Amino acid sequence: MIAVPHAQGRGGAPQHANGTLTPKPLDAGRPWGWAVKAFMENPNQKLYNTAKQKLLDGKQVFSHTISRFDIDAYCQQAPHYDFTWFEMQHSTMWFSDVERMVAACPRVGATPILRVPDALEGNIQKAMDMGMLGIIVPTVDDALEAREAARYARFPPTARRSSGGGQAGNLWGPVQPSGMTFRQTVNDNMLVIVMIETPDGVENALEIAAQPGVDVVIQGNSDLVSFSGFQQTDDRYQDLLTRVRDATYQAGKFWGNAGFQFATGNRLSPDSRFHQNGQSNDGWVNPGRGGGAGRGAQPGGTTPPARGTAPGRSAQPPGR
Repeated sequence: MIAVPHAQGRGGAPQHANGTLTPKPLDAGRPWGWAVKAFMENPNQKLYNTAKQKLLDGKQVFSHTISRFDIDAYCQQAPHYDFTWFEMQHSTMWFSDVERMVAACPRVGATPILRVPDALEGNIQKAMDMGMLGIIVPTVDDALEAREAARYARFPPTARRSSGGGQAGNLWGPVQPSGMTFRQTVNDNMLVIVMIETPDGVENALEIAAQPGVDVVIQGNSDLVSFSGFQQTDDRYQDLLTRVRDATYQAGKFWGNAGFQFATGNRLSPDSRFHQNGQSNDGWVNPGRGGGAGRGAQPGGTTPPARGTAPGRSAQPPGR
């Protein structure tokens, strides 16, 4: 194992295989996410997308997951997490459901991020108009899909987000820096997260990660098992993670895993920055894990392991 700088993290993980590949060493002059910061128009501003700010500060981030319409669950949970993972790939929620929840508790704490069903312009535009500060795009296999994911998330001249109605400006207007408008600041506060879940995506990881406007690349850990045929304890599976980790670092973006079990206990954990579910940022424990279990949730309604501890080796992997 190479010595790499550790993120400031929390979470628990079972032990994993080390794999046969040696992760590429980090260059002190090129920290994780250097290209994300370079892509910003004003890289020195303090962001109201607090999850993105934490990533830029070298920290790991964790979510709670909302996959059904439940205003009470959202408003109760969101103050305790880095971001909300609104689940619309594997749920029957409507965009209007998410819109109403965010409006009920504006700027509640967790950065609102929505996993869209796919990278269609209409889906991304709706997410933007309702006030999301990030999108997660599943099963990205090549650079074209990654480019489509990024191009509709930011306003011109950076990209081609359309100016429309929606509540986004009203939600984030109160936190604008003096003399600035939502339109002037939101591009820098946006996070575009793409998921690599197949061997094809692994093969194309560098091209995917290098697309302008892509900020974070994460593994869909359970689907990568499904599509590759390798269990998470297999050296060949670990090698897939290492290849994507190396490509993402080379592109200057942030890397992570949907499964929060990779936040600690794995040789790549110091570099895994973005996770679905995991521990709250203030020690709060969700009594019911309301809002439904998305990909990455603990099965059976159980809570994640305490920070700094690992579940037994027989524990079900919680993330995809």
